[in-house]
Parts: sequence; C-alpha cells; structure tokens
Amino acid sequence: MRFAVSIPQNIADGTFDPAGLRQHLTRAEALGFHSAWTQEHLLGPTPFLTPLEVLSYAAGCTRRLRLGCAVLVTPLYNPVHLAKSLSTLDQLSRGRLEVGVAIGGRSRVFPGSGVDPDTVVARFTEGLRLMKALWTESEVTLDGRFWQLDGVAMEPKPFQKPYPPIWFGGSHPAALRRAARLGDGFFGAGSTTTATFAEQVRVLREALAEAERDPATFPIAKRVYVTVDEDAGRAKARLAAALDRLYEPFGLTGMIKVAVFGPPDACVRGLRDVADAGAELILLNLLFDDTEQLERLAADVVPALS
Repeated sequence: MRFAVSIPQNIADGTFDPAGLRQHLTRAEALGFHSAWTQEHLLGPTPFLTPLEVLSYAAGCTRRLRLGCAVLVTPLYNPVHLAKSLSTLDQLSRGRLEVGVAIGGRSRVFPGSGVDPDTVVARFTEGLRLMKALWTESEVTLDGRFWQLDGVAMEPKPFQKPYPPIWFGGSHPAALRRAARLGDGFFGAGSTTTATFAEQVRVLREALAEAERDPATFPIAKRVYVTVDEDAGRAKARLAAALDRLYEPFGLTGMIKVAVFGPPDACVRGLRDVADAGAELILLNLLFDDTEQLERLAADVVPALS
C-alpha cells in the first residue's frame, strides 16, 4: 500500500505563497509519501492554479517525490503541445512524472475550448496515440481525423522510457475497458464512493482478463477526500462545506458521502475500506489546513495502514 498527497492549488488572486508551497512539498517528501498530485479545474469560481505549471514548480522543490496530475482532460489539449510539455516536465523532474488522463465526460468546458462534445472519445484516443508516437518514434507520420503530421520528430523524448506511466480516469464501463486496453493504471475519482469504486475495480479486472493483461502490472489508485480531527462533527461540517464549494457549481451536492473524516481510527477504517476495494495507491486529498493535515496523516493514520 502506497500513499500520495494532493498539492495545494486552491489559491485566491494575490495570495500564492511560494515558500509555503515549497515547505509543504519538501515536508511531504521527508515524511515518505510516494507521490504528490494536482488536479485540473479549467473553469469555475474556485481559484484553481493549472496543474502542469504547479507540477513544474513542485519538480524544482523536490528530489525524490513522484509528481502527477489526476487527471488531465486531454481532449482539451493539442496533443503535440501536451506531449512536448509532459516530455519537458519528465526531463526537468529526472523521470518522476506520472500522467493521469481522462475524457472528461460531457463537461461544459468543451464548448468554451472549441471542442465538439460529440467528438471527445475520438479526440482522446487519437490524441493519446499521437502522444505515444511522438514519445517513442524518431519520425511520426499520421493522417488522422483531427491531426496530420508528415515525417516530423519531437525531441527530447521523456526521461522515462518509453514514456511516463499513464493512468486512466473514468467511471463508465466503456472507459474502464478503454483503460484496460490502452492505459498503464487506473485512478478512481475523488467524487465516487468506495462502493462505486469497488464495482469499477470489478469491471476493470474483467476487462484486464479479456485484454490478456497481467493485473499485477496494472496498478489501481483512488483519490479520497480526508480530514483528521478528534471532533468528528467539526470535521464533517468543515469538509462538507469545502466539498459543496468545490462541486455545487457543477450541479453536485451532498458530496460528503465520498469523504473520510474524524478521529484517526475512523480515518484508518475508511481508508482501509478503500484499500480492500482494490486501491494499491491512495491519494489523500486535503481541502484545508494542508500542512497540519499532512502531519496528522503521517503520524496517526498512514502507519496503521502500512
């Protein structure tokens, strides 16, 4: 069982504290966490810094900690530009990058980005194929539906060979089967309950068997909103309010049902349920008091699960 932590991105205009973020990241590394992850929120009232730029800063603050995004909505990107950015970031971090990708459902972000929502699956698969080619081939030729290249090269390649691990997000059975065919791992969303995640893992393992892939080489992760507090009522109220602020703009309410909170023993039970459902890596997603919560998790929760 491995544990990751979220990188703080919810930062209001003019309040970014470079030294504070550096301290948070170096402390996460010193405490032995496996990795630190960003998320992507392009539009909405929450003041969210973009994932790749934050990961670039994190790469300069750390030496061992692996760094990832769970997840990039790749149909929003030009795959040539994204492949170049990710390759550069993998070089800057000396091969510590993890790449999470997803289609993004029928997000209202697509029209604002000039993307037809009816084409996102095709854009996703063609874009991923193009990025892999740019990362591994000396020259790339593609006559695709969305992108065309004729004998072009992209250098440098990623530091990791053939390329950084690619984690798939998604919840629909078709997305899970796509992950089993094309991905290197699966990342369950923070917005799903443990029970829903367990069912996703069941479908995913069936798809891995159909694709004749060894499940031992296909890791499974889950992002979990978590708050450690001896006062369970206070933890629930604070976390519920934070989740409402995050999800209500997207029409989702009552998201406290997906979270783990309360005294250390309650958090241990909740996270053990996630592990029993199939998670080999748990991303501990903090929504406030980030560094204080980091210390509490490392001291009082993670050791009981290791």
